[in-house]
Amino acid sequence: MLEFKPLTGRPKDVAASLVIVGVFEERMLTSAAAELDAASTGVLKRLMESGDVTGRVGTTSLLHQVGGLSAPRVLVVGLGEQRKFDAARFLRATREAHKALKGLPVETVASYLTEVEVPRQDMAWKLVQSALAADYSAYKYTATLKARPERVELREVQFSAGSYQGDALDRATAVAAGVALARELGNLPPNICNPAYLADQAIELARRHPEVQVQVLEREEMETLGMGALLAVSAGSDNAPKLVVMDYKGGNGKPFVFVGKGITFDTGGIDIKPAAGMEEMKFDMCGAASVFGLMEAVARLKLPLHVIGITPAVENMPDGKSYRPSDVVKTMAGHQVEILNTDAEGRLILCDALTYALRFEPHTLIDIATLTGACVVALGTVATGLMSRDDQLADELLAAGEISTDRAWRLPLWEDYQSQLETGFADFANIGGKYGGAITAGCFLGRFTEGQRWAHLDIAGTAWDAGRKGTATGRPVGMLVQWLLGQK
Repeated sequence: MLEFKPLTGRPKDVAASLVIVGVFEERMLTSAAAELDAASTGVLKRLMESGDVTGRVGTTSLLHQVGGLSAPRVLVVGLGEQRKFDAARFLRATREAHKALKGLPVETVASYLTEVEVPRQDMAWKLVQSALAADYSAYKYTATLKARPERVELREVQFSAGSYQGDALDRATAVAAGVALARELGNLPPNICNPAYLADQAIELARRHPEVQVQVLEREEMETLGMGALLAVSAGSDNAPKLVVMDYKGGNGKPFVFVGKGITFDTGGIDIKPAAGMEEMKFDMCGAASVFGLMEAVARLKLPLHVIGITPAVENMPDGKSYRPSDVVKTMAGHQVEILNTDAEGRLILCDALTYALRFEPHTLIDIATLTGACVVALGTVATGLMSRDDQLADELLAAGEISTDRAWRLPLWEDYQSQLETGFADFANIGGKYGGAITAGCFLGRFTEGQRWAHLDIAGTAWDAGRKGTATGRPVGMLVQWLLGQK
């Protein structure tokens, strides 16, 4: 975790390892860049005149030992055309700037990008987004890597905040901690991060934050409750299922309940997945990871709310005891579900967890899941899929996504799609056929949340960056924290 501080002093005098300033195209300097240029007898203007620094948005140039400055390094970041500068260009420039710091032997960084005016955004927004970008770029997964020689690494980032006196940096620190926890849990290999490990991590979270109470339900308790769908998914694994409940009582009133899909590894079961890319199925617990990250952030922020996080943690494996296509399982809610595909397992563990959540009489109920490849086809890796029958809740979550830049896009839950779940052998099936797979998965979950203020977030495209070097993103922790901040 990085430490964030407000910056005092002018760019030429700051005793940081590196100073970040922005420049626009057409050889236009920001005020901080102009001050550095004046102190260094025109270095930046000469570099822009020669074309070595273009000012194109997101481009970076690292300068060493610039005369007249206290800092030994200057990172010059392109902001694009001044007349077109907006929040999107600010975010791009900020993110690229912090990416450029990776591998540099710097301990402290002073950023003056937050001095740049961003239309329709205030200083608090700029500080939060800049701090989160810095921490996101600084994150390193090391849990299962061989120890390496110690080296100088970034530990502190200072941001120019002018006269701002708010708590934006404290808020950013809490959110960054939540995102980092969600990323770390998602990145761990499945032989470490199994259902029992998630249960242990909940207990550790409660030790860090005594205001959080934890309950872990074991297989026998779930059998007593009638969680036939969840238990069917877990039947083929030697790793016992866990239902983890984290209860933060920061306020009175009905709780805000979040349910995160925790398939710690998904082979697809009997309907086994293709080998290519199956290693990414360790990320199938990123819904649960985001609930852990959210609870971490909520506890750090000490929100005056009652917040409950529930994570059904299960491994989906093929075995002689595994559930099969054409099996019929009975859910905790009493519905009989025909299994048409064992790789549509996430909704089966979620439906029982959602039914269990109803005992808390939620103010709002939100589930988060890497649920369908169909959502990735529909929205790509940019937006989280959002489904809800409650227009106000959907609008609130969409707005929170815009503010936090952890965006979602709403998909319909019209009754027209419900018929796709029909079957002649049970109350309904666990899949709805070839078309609209993300929506019919939402329709399935909707049958277990009747009468609730409920939303479903499909993060299959946003929970991790695909590829051999891809890592968990920690989404949608940022969106959900922003939404909770609006509920106080």
